[in-house]
Amino acid sequence: MKQLLYIFIGFFFGIVMYKSEAASWFRIYEMFRFESFHMYGIIGTALVFGVLFVFLIKRFNVKSFDGQPITIAPKSKSFSRYMFGGIIFGLGWALAGACPGPIFVLVGAGYLPILIVLISATLGTFLYGLVKNKLPH
Repeated sequence: MKQLLYIFIGFFFGIVMYKSEAASWFRIYEMFRFESFHMYGIIGTALVFGVLFVFLIKRFNVKSFDGQPITIAPKSKSFSRYMFGGIIFGLGWALAGACPGPIFVLVGAGYLPILIVLISATLGTFLYGLVKNKLPH
């Protein structure tokens, strides 16, 4: 039954992403050219809600659907790892025209060329998993 709930939430998220044009290549292109506030507004709203929900989870010791306490491990403070990771993520986003969430939305909307991006992202994740232990963390 929980899997059905997760599927419903995923469909809802996909519809919201598509209708808000967050999965639109044109909107993403506008964002990287600093021509429109649209995507910055969506990302900023997501950031505010993310910070708020993490604060509430920590403050009220919220439990997961399985009844387990949600623990958020502290992150190490390192400028270079987040800067390089953000640059790589941003370049991939700019080249593909979509970050991971909208990739699935675009496939669901019928934009079949995005399957190349989905396959490449999956392959890149797999390759990272193979070399992760050899990389500095």
